[in-house]
Amino acid sequence: MNELRLRLAIRAIVLDEDERVLLVRFDFGDRVVWATPGGGIEDQETDEQTLRRELLEEAGLEEFELGPLVWTRTHEFPLAVGRWDGQIERYYVVRTPAFEPTPQLSWEELRLEGMTAVRWWRLDELEAAETVFAPRRLPLLVRSLVEEGLPTEPIDAGV
Repeated sequence: MNELRLRLAIRAIVLDEDERVLLVRFDFGDRVVWATPGGGIEDQETDEQTLRRELLEEAGLEEFELGPLVWTRTHEFPLAVGRWDGQIERYYVVRTPAFEPTPQLSWEELRLEGMTAVRWWRLDELEAAETVFAPRRLPLLVRSLVEEGLPTEPIDAGV
């Protein structure tokens, strides 16, 4: 039996002072998914180094304090043209003042990774949207963070 090749990825739940959450859109041709910014660990990076690189590349966010690890997720799906069978994700809270997302990478570079948009979402927009989120229950998870606060230990965010 073959063992799954799972990439380790770090993601950020970026919330502004109005409790809006920053999401990025991935277009995989057959499906569109909105997810939190982040990505795979490179070259022995720490979780924080990965998030600092990814948030700069995908949103232009440089100055922030990394909050706690609140969610985990293991998701199996073909990734990087068969290089990976999925990924294990760790989600950290990042609180920041509102800002205009301006990715450091060009849109051509981002599109090569499937990313086609970045924007803020209000909680009511998340809950009313007829789109696919990753994790699927993202609106419920964000509402829980906003209304109930941080979990005492990381929770499984599900698929």
